[in-house]
Amino acid sequence: MEINHWTKSELVAYILLYVAHSDLEVTNNEKAYILSRVDDNTYNHVKKEFDADNDYQSITKIVDAVNNEPTYSSQPEELFADIKLMAFADGKMDKIELAIYNQLKKILS
Repeated sequence: MEINHWTKSELVAYILLYVAHSDLEVTNNEKAYILSRVDDNTYNHVKKEFDADNDYQSITKIVDAVNNEPTYSSQPEELFADIKLMAFADGKMDKIELAIYNQLKKILS
């Protein structure tokens, strides 16, 4: 999937997968939250790409895609709200998820 051609849904799915995977355990609640934001096809398509990427590739793709997504590049609040909800999907935001949230907020703001 070429970054410049990601749909907004693909970008959301990728970022939410990144946050959910930050503590190396994607819970059923986290997966359910992602699927509440994107359809099954988008989730499966993006997950396949996400699983093949390393952390550096993921961050690079996220930054590039956010910079190319007009909604998020001009109004990142919606994106950060989604990220925060993803981190709390399993009922708590652990230290790793908080660190990832803060890292993404710093990089993308």
